[in-house]
Amino acid sequence: MTTRLYFEDAYLTRWTTRIKDKLEREDGVYVVLEASAFYPHGGGQPNDTGWIDSIPVLDVISEGEEVLHKLERFPEASEVACELDWDRRFDHMQQHSGQHLLSAVCLKHGAKTLSFHLGEEYCTIDVEQTELSTEQLAAIEDEANRHIYMNHKISGYFVTREAAARLPLVKPPKAVDRVRIVETEGVEYNGCGGTHVSATGAIGLIKLLKTEKQKGNVRIYFKCGYRALNEFREQQQALGAVTSRLKTSRDGILERLDKWEMEQKQLQTELSTLKEALDEVTAGQLLDKQEGGRIAHIFADKPLKELQSLAQKLAAQCEAAVLLATEAEHKVVLAHSGGHPVSCGDFFKEHLAAYNGKGGGSDKLAQAGFGSWEEALDFYEFAKQAWS
Repeated sequence: MTTRLYFEDAYLTRWTTRIKDKLEREDGVYVVLEASAFYPHGGGQPNDTGWIDSIPVLDVISEGEEVLHKLERFPEASEVACELDWDRRFDHMQQHSGQHLLSAVCLKHGAKTLSFHLGEEYCTIDVEQTELSTEQLAAIEDEANRHIYMNHKISGYFVTREAAARLPLVKPPKAVDRVRIVETEGVEYNGCGGTHVSATGAIGLIKLLKTEKQKGNVRIYFKCGYRALNEFREQQQALGAVTSRLKTSRDGILERLDKWEMEQKQLQTELSTLKEALDEVTAGQLLDKQEGGRIAHIFADKPLKELQSLAQKLAAQCEAAVLLATEAEHKVVLAHSGGHPVSCGDFFKEHLAAYNGKGGGSDKLAQAGFGSWEEALDFYEFAKQAWS
């Protein structure tokens, strides 16, 4: 049985121990230590990393009563010096202790935690509520941070199953003889095998980021400690860049954005009017150039939506088939007023595959895209001849 040193001292970062066993498996090599402070992944908390005799620890897993450490290679000595990646460990301690505190506060507000995920970028808890208002979330965040400022002691210890059953645990203990309790003094008792800070003050800060619906419940995204600090720093940098670009203060951002939005709507209206006028001119020019019962033209960079609109406009003004292409997007559009015996959609369906095109449409309008302009152009020339 591996002695799990993290149960005794979560702040232990260096120790010396002996190798009990070496294992070769398909995915790599593993060593079993007599004593280990490396936390194996489980219970929502990722594994620790670090070094064993300067060899990187790639993964840590728990198998029964043993802890297995995946290494790049086997150490040569039987007695080894071990070191944790402390930054990673302390980050996990901040997030996990923060989750305990946040879940305890959520429970007071009628939102029981169903699951917890500690990710590389952020953490989440799913709580048993269909909805949480902005006011509720603000109250939860304020109360959780108030407990951080009060610096409650956090301690971990083992008790018998019978003793655990007498504690106000959120979840009943598993069917084991000894249950590990993580107690946040004055806040909660929680059955947990993870690593935690020694007092709530070390969590530093809990910041709720957003919520989303998840299978009828609410998922809360949050960050604690240094993650929350870095989040605030990044947001301040982004806010500073925005205020600089808009040439305004933080308080004036919304007013400036409202003004910018109105200006954009006005410009969009003017642009639409100009495009409509340009389409009228273009349509007139193309109508004058129709030959052989069709109108055909290639545009350098006209978007598909505008191509479709122009094709329909032309088809409504004449009996000719309208074939248009845009070089920039490798797209081709075919339209007619309905008087032609051949369906535009059926024509595309029958011939597109030969040119590696994809698309379709109705009797009066069809469109297709191609992987290259060469393929689009070949189809355009084929359709041009077919509809002449």
